[in-house]
Parts: sequence; structure tokens; C-alpha cells
Amino acid sequence: MAFVKACALSELEEDTPKRVELDGTPVSVVRTEGEVFAIYDICSHANVSLSEGEVEDCQIECWLHGSAFDLRTGKPSGLPATRPVPVYPVKIEGDDVLVSVTQES
Repeated sequence: MAFVKACALSELEEDTPKRVELDGTPVSVVRTEGEVFAIYDICSHANVSLSEGEVEDCQIECWLHGSAFDLRTGKPSGLPATRPVPVYPVKIEGDDVLVSVTQES
């Protein structure tokens, strides 16, 4: 599993998604509830960026139609999305947030 630097931990504001591109994959990195998560940045229902949505209760909400995805599993919690989005392993080394997009959880 290859980890690459996504951003600095100090760049992440609580409950504010940050969009990054890692090896051609759009990823939303989120710091919430004392943890850092990485989730595929494109909603499985509509082709829009999840990082433009809001974070609450360890979920990220798609701003267009309101589907929310669990940051831990990628599973949608309600319609209109029915398919999960990939989530990626995260490691913190010092101030570096490292993400592996080569293996999905």
C-alpha cells in the first residue's frame, strides 16, 4: 500500500473538507471528531464534488441533492444516492496527512 502526502494536518479545519488530487484520483480529506478521513470526492448519484458539501456526525453531505456519505465506510445514509463511494486509508506522520488511493476500504 503506497501512501502519498495529501496535505498538512495544520491545513485542515475541523468539519471543513479539503479537495486534493492524488495520482489522478479526486479525494476529499476531512478532519472531524478527532480523526482524519479520506473519501472519493465525487458523489455516486451526481457528478459533483463532495468537498463542497457540509460535514456533520462523521458524514459528508452532497450539496446538490442532499445525500450524505459515512466518512468511515463511504455508504450513503439516504436517497437519492444508493451506491457507496470509496474511502481510503489515512496515516498521520508529524504534520503530514498521508493517503493511500491504491487500496480502498
